[in-house]
Amino acid sequence: MIRPFVVVASAAALLVAACASLSPYGPQMGGSGQGYSEQRIESDRWRVTYRGVGDPGPVADYALLRAAELTLQNGDEWFEVTQRWIDGRPSQGGVRPSVSIGAGSGSYGGYRTSGVGVGLGLNISGDQPTSTVMEIRTGDGPRPDRPEVYDARSVRDSLGARY
Repeated sequence: MIRPFVVVASAAALLVAACASLSPYGPQMGGSGQGYSEQRIESDRWRVTYRGVGDPGPVADYALLRAAELTLQNGDEWFEVTQRWIDGRPSQGGVRPSVSIGAGSGSYGGYRTSGVGVGLGLNISGDQPTSTVMEIRTGDGPRPDRPEVYDARSVRDSLGARY
């Protein structure tokens, strides 16, 4: 009896994990879909957002890639990340067994009762949504020597080849 349950639970976990994964790099489709979006703040300032699922690392890389593409599309050579927000945590998907133990007492119709229980559970919820939001300033000419300033062509070539 337990063997069919394990097979069904494993199949369900694989199905959910397959559905909840980071989609290929591209523009955001719909208000809650995965992908990038941007908003111009000033002539040389942008807010770049990338929404995805799973590990925040690849989602942050996609946001940097979009910032590099946006910089180059506007005729600039470098961009500086002036603010960054990462909303996410490492992957929470997969099958996660859990065990709980509980005890309780009460009364029912004049009788006192007590009990102890043990529960087993599986989390098959898939990966959690995550997003990276960056405000960037783009520029042309000599690149400032600060840690959050990136050469747009180098970022595009490096991350674009990886993804």
